Amino acid sequence: MQRIRLRYTKRGRLRFTSHRDFQRAFERALRRSEVPMAYSAGFTPHPKVSYANAAPTGTGSEAEFLEIALTEARDPDLLRELLDGSLPDGLDITDAVEARTSGLAERLTASVWELRLDGVDPDEARRAVDAFNAAESVEVQRKAKNGIRTFDARSAVADLQALDPPADRPGDKPCAILRLVVRHVTPAVRPDDVLSGLRAVADLAPPVPAAVTRLAQGLFDEESGTVTDPLAPDREAAPTAHPAVAAAVATAPEGAGSA
Repeated sequence: MQRIRLRYTKRGRLRFTSHRDFQRAFERALRRSEVPMAYSAGFTPHPKVSYANAAPTGTGSEAEFLEIALTEARDPDLLRELLDGSLPDGLDITDAVEARTSGLAERLTASVWELRLDGVDPDEARRAVDAFNAAESVEVQRKAKNGIRTFDARSAVADLQALDPPADRPGDKPCAILRLVVRHVTPAVRPDDVLSGLRAVADLAPPVPAAVTRLAQGLFDEESGTVTDPLAPDREAAPTAHPAVAAAVATAPEGAGSA
């Protein structure tokens, strides 16, 4: 059995698709592409697809991940092209590697988000970000199945910055851009929780809903404060030429082996 790990996106209007909608679209793409899927045992077999930490409905993403199990070996790049061509624009397969290590979900420990706040002055956003970062804790509330839940949104935030909007942005209305790095903890702290925290500490209330996009997710590096590519270990574990073969190629005289 071969395992392939895929990175995919949710762009444009497709950000409003639910996780279940994507599952249905992806399974149709598997059938159209004639991928030799492995199936679970039992009375109702289903394709062996593992999803990891899907983004909430309504948010865009450049970094969603899943893993599939195949009964026959396939080239990951060719498989990526087939599946990408069978999915609607906006749900795009952008990367594929053969799984050579364990624990993909365990490497998704943090996410990088971009929050676009239309109608918010950048200076106002900076003041709110400074107040949030200076606070030891920021309590927010979220409606849960068992009622209203109160938790700290500050402790999970590894970094929060207010960036300058693009110089070539069309229109003359103010727009603030926030860059957020948040650790995956329990309870999960989402971008909308951070926005609630900004409203609590600085009365920042965007006039329209924020446009939220996940830019990356992976293992959080405490030293650099960056989020690393979770598929990198699989690429690094890919087999290479035997050392003796590599040495022979390196020391072969010029023109050796030619007719």
